[in-house]
Amino acid sequence: MSISKGWLSLAALAAAGFQAQALAQSDANHEVTYNGEVGKIINENCVVCHREGGIGPMQLTNYDQVRPWAPLIQLKVASREMPPYAYDHGIGIQDLEGDWRLEQSEIDAIVVWVNQGSPMGDADVVVPMPELNDPSEWNFVSQFGEPDLIVPSISMDIPANGNDLWSNHYVPTGLTGDRCIKAVQVKPRGDARAVVHHANSSLVLPQDDGDMERYGMLTEYAMGKWGEIVPEGVCRTIPAGSQVSWSIHMFPGGVGATAEGQMIKDNVVEIGLWLHPEDFVETASYKQDLKLYQISPQADIAIPPNGYSMTQGFHSFDHPVRIDSFQPHGHLRMNAASLEIFYPETGRTEQISQISKWSATWHHSHIYDPDVAPLLPAGAVLVLKQWYDNTADNPNNPDPDMWVMGGSRTGDEMTHAWLAVTHLDDEGFDKLVAERKEKEERSLAGND
Repeated sequence: MSISKGWLSLAALAAAGFQAQALAQSDANHEVTYNGEVGKIINENCVVCHREGGIGPMQLTNYDQVRPWAPLIQLKVASREMPPYAYDHGIGIQDLEGDWRLEQSEIDAIVVWVNQGSPMGDADVVVPMPELNDPSEWNFVSQFGEPDLIVPSISMDIPANGNDLWSNHYVPTGLTGDRCIKAVQVKPRGDARAVVHHANSSLVLPQDDGDMERYGMLTEYAMGKWGEIVPEGVCRTIPAGSQVSWSIHMFPGGVGATAEGQMIKDNVVEIGLWLHPEDFVETASYKQDLKLYQISPQADIAIPPNGYSMTQGFHSFDHPVRIDSFQPHGHLRMNAASLEIFYPETGRTEQISQISKWSATWHHSHIYDPDVAPLLPAGAVLVLKQWYDNTADNPNNPDPDMWVMGGSRTGDEMTHAWLAVTHLDDEGFDKLVAERKEKEERSLAGND
């Protein structure tokens, strides 16, 4: 529950306080305590960042640490600013893998607890701590163990201030056979997380003439991204003999609440790869890729001082697909994004995902549960939209009085989304549709 640069408006503060008062009055006969309910919620959702060595600005591992911050915790939780996972409730698909959002009942418990004076509760009760990885470890260790392959970038020193920097270079994977990715995470080492704006990695194949032939995207990292999991039965391929083509954008001094504001020496970014066994390549049912989907020409971006802007783009496929994940991308002025699907045969538009409080300090790949991930017949159209706020109301905005143009610098803007797409044929599409219908009918029968 880190403190953002901006604070809620007085109106939002009053609304949160009114909600707390109303909840407390309706629950007056039930005392909510740290040792009874709240400590467990905080330990399971906040301590992963707010602990010694974590990226949170304060530790929240026990009652004495939590109690002074209780009003701010209430404020951030009631407004859904924390945990930092911006994805709208009640719009489109809600079943996501790696979803950090609190349940409404958890939010209500914290709001009531603070309004009741933040009592500790029974001193003899010990709130259990969750099993957490060391902050320097890989995020998927508890699920998959240590990565099967780690590919580091070259080292680079980043000054405390100055202009944006880029590093582009190749690093061999060392693989002698084609492999399928199970999961992937990009992790800047140590303090480097404060200065790595993004790190894109493509796969290239060395040619006999010394040139590199681009094979496809490996993964994308931007500030705050947790990682990606490839759905069961699907292969995102790393070909034999391939090399990782790194494109790393670094911002001296850092961006956001985690920035250290000092020179970062020996800056290294690593890719951790969890791989399926070698024979999985032949048994995988479908192929998946990750690509950048441009929303509008970057050269067309021109956001006026103290003004707003919006971009919109369309993409379709000549074969059926499943959209496995959605990750919008922009910089400091971007504040919202959405994904819709338009079906030309019926004229219907379906809302898939909406992010109304997007922030450049936390990039999330929203991974859809495979049972509800959008299935698109050939010809269906993806509708991607992004919004930009170049006013003083945007807490990430460094200067609302300047024109903002499209470009790669942190102070410029971008308009694209990263989508992981599983490519299907007609038979595969019909099979997935039938499987979902069968599960739905079983579920309905079980509720009778």
